[in-house]
Amino acid sequence: MRKLHSVFSVMLILLAHAALSQSSKRIDSVAFFSDEQPFEMVLSSDLKNLINKKMTKAEQPATVTMRFADSTNYKEDIRINTRGKFRLENCNMPPLMLNFKNTSSPRLRPLGKLKLVVGCGATNEDEQLIIKEYLAYKMYNMLTEKSFRVRLVKINYEDTRGKIKPYTQFGFLLEDVDDMARRNKCKEIQDIAIQTESTDRKQMTLVALFEYMIGNTDWSVPAFHNIKLIQTQKDPKAVPIAVPYDLNHTGFVNAAYAVPPEELGIESVKDRLYRGFPRSMEELQETIAIFNSKKKDIYELINNCAWLSKASRKESINYLDGFYKTIDNKNSVRHIFIDNARKE
Repeated sequence: MRKLHSVFSVMLILLAHAALSQSSKRIDSVAFFSDEQPFEMVLSSDLKNLINKKMTKAEQPATVTMRFADSTNYKEDIRINTRGKFRLENCNMPPLMLNFKNTSSPRLRPLGKLKLVVGCGATNEDEQLIIKEYLAYKMYNMLTEKSFRVRLVKINYEDTRGKIKPYTQFGFLLEDVDDMARRNKCKEIQDIAIQTESTDRKQMTLVALFEYMIGNTDWSVPAFHNIKLIQTQKDPKAVPIAVPYDLNHTGFVNAAYAVPPEELGIESVKDRLYRGFPRSMEELQETIAIFNSKKKDIYELINNCAWLSKASRKESINYLDGFYKTIDNKNSVRHIFIDNARKE
């Protein structure tokens, strides 16, 4: 019995040592966004100060503890600040930027600076909206590699001064634009006015149909509004490629605060409006074939999402049904994407 106890003690020590040595490694930023498993994170900071002074977007210290499914743990001091525009102004908890590029966070440093998309408030409904936005990114990942990867995280909010009651809610981290571009052997293009039709035509057709699919009119290539542009690294004359992001003002998410601009002539974000330029029927059918080839996977993504309520799953599937009904009808395709497409 004593021998068995001794062996058991040695095993515990070895397991503890393995866990410790594993967590002492620098995190792999590529593997981080390749992993489909959500993880748990404790975010500890002066949250009251963060919210009260959110419009300044000033950085402040925070401590993050990340716990992964393989028992790997990271706990380091980082810097955080508020970001964004609409949600910054209108939400109780604003979107955040997590800055891991600090001497106090050597193991998490490879993550660089990451956008953290969080619930507008602390309710279950706020969490459902975040999960639907996360799924919108995952759907686009299925259509093209030239897309932002996301990682779901269960966030435990802790206010270091005890002014805000602790709460737990899902959020997600968005892949850094440079990492996304590098993964596609590209680089980001900034501060150069580029018209929509001067981007890669096939990719722009995919973007425009995807934005129509999720009911998004809140984007613009020339204004760099919720669109990033990347370009092949080895060819400075290569045609830019559009990559969409910030998908909360969409019919698919259907947030109560999302209201379309009056000039578009639609009453709700759930009313789809194509904001792309005309394409030939051949071009459209080529792109529609991509959506159809991924339909089963997209529906399984929604139906198998354990964190999405039954009501949210039903609403999401019904909304996607409307899109697929449209693209499976050639008359509807011609009417929406050719005859009534924007001309300027």
